[in-house]
Amino acid sequence: METGPERGITLERGLVKGPEIHSQNPARLIEKIIRERILDSPYWKEQCFGLTAATLCDRAVELTYIGGQFGQQRPTPFLCLAFKVIQLQPEKEIILEYLAAEDFKYLRALAAFYIRLTFPAADVYKLLEPLLADYHRLKLRSMNGFRLIHIDEFADMLLTEERVCNIALPRLPKRIVLEDMEELEPRESALGSELSDLEGDSDDTSEVERKNGINSKEGQ
Repeated sequence: METGPERGITLERGLVKGPEIHSQNPARLIEKIIRERILDSPYWKEQCFGLTAATLCDRAVELTYIGGQFGQQRPTPFLCLAFKVIQLQPEKEIILEYLAAEDFKYLRALAAFYIRLTFPAADVYKLLEPLLADYHRLKLRSMNGFRLIHIDEFADMLLTEERVCNIALPRLPKRIVLEDMEELEPRESALGSELSDLEGDSDDTSEVERKNGINSKEGQ
């Protein structure tokens, strides 16, 4: 239970006024110590002040890498903007527009990260699984420096790992559990689809060969 300043306890900074997400204040999706580092960072103070859902989009397309903390545990611009989106809580349609922006891969990555943190589990799978077919390169910065990954790898991290960009992700049920609850349709893998196409091509070829054989016999 939070206590007012009259008790000598300072209220947590950065808390959000509005509906809870996952039964807690949305700001607490980011651990307090990381939240404090974000609020004290130069990028937050200089680049995030006064941002709206529209102007945040402009900031996001300027990003050149993703990541959590680097150097002396400094938050990346990506993490600062992720926290700003959490504070703003844009309408779902706006987040989906971010996600659909294929020409702006870092904006898309930011939307994917926000979706994983805040959306219901079934929506997380429905919206992030299509990114497993996106092979645009991303630069990832961590305490160990930079490395290149791809959007499909980032999406897989969001769907399978417990921490991404130094942030503990909300628990995500296994896909099969949601399928059993009829919240998700069984997923057809890209490999399965390719095999079906190959089988279809093989059947077509066999049919053509059969017809050619019949025509050949009739011509004799």
